[in-house]
Amino acid sequence: MDHLNIARYNMTHHAYMWDVKDPILLELLKTTPREPFVSSAFQSVAYSDAFLPIGYGQVTLPPKLTARILQALEISPQNRLLEIGTGTGYLTTLLARLGQSVVTIEIIPELARLAAINFSNLELSHIESRQGNGLQDWPKDTPYDTIILTGSVPALPLGLAEQLSVGGRLFAAVGNAPAMSAVVLERTGENSWKKEVLFETDIPPLQLTTSECFKF
Repeated sequence: MDHLNIARYNMTHHAYMWDVKDPILLELLKTTPREPFVSSAFQSVAYSDAFLPIGYGQVTLPPKLTARILQALEISPQNRLLEIGTGTGYLTTLLARLGQSVVTIEIIPELARLAAINFSNLELSHIESRQGNGLQDWPKDTPYDTIILTGSVPALPLGLAEQLSVGGRLFAAVGNAPAMSAVVLERTGENSWKKEVLFETDIPPLQLTTSECFKF
């Protein structure tokens, strides 16, 4: 077993200490390599619990945060997912292996192209990869069972909350550095939502703009 496989095994083992206990999720973390999604300069530390640079001023989410987000979303194999902020596609890959289909949107053209190459190399055909402003350009003709924002926002965009299916769940880090809250918003009815604050965090912001915000 080479050092990267050992590091991936250790990352999965540490997930227990992060209170991540879903066996399906743990197996997914153990079997999905992370190093193809980081630059060659950082592949030796691909499994460290840190934000790693991926170019263009962007970073990957740390494994601990990734695992806690996925567990909170309670994704099922029938779920249709929307991801805002593709990056290089590691989290997208995990989402695609948990749900039925993923639409993912990246504002930086170079990262969108790199992620699309990664998806092609992994033969993940049920990912629809788009380049654009994910707070404005998502498909509006279907609700989503799961929505995830990979960067923080000062306030939750109204349009995304309305794109949830009834029973659907949305993850976002809301607020301004250094103090923001990781929240899950669940749509409980046609015009009703329920917010759960998971933990305090500090995540780099999305490079996006929106005018309408959801009021909790």
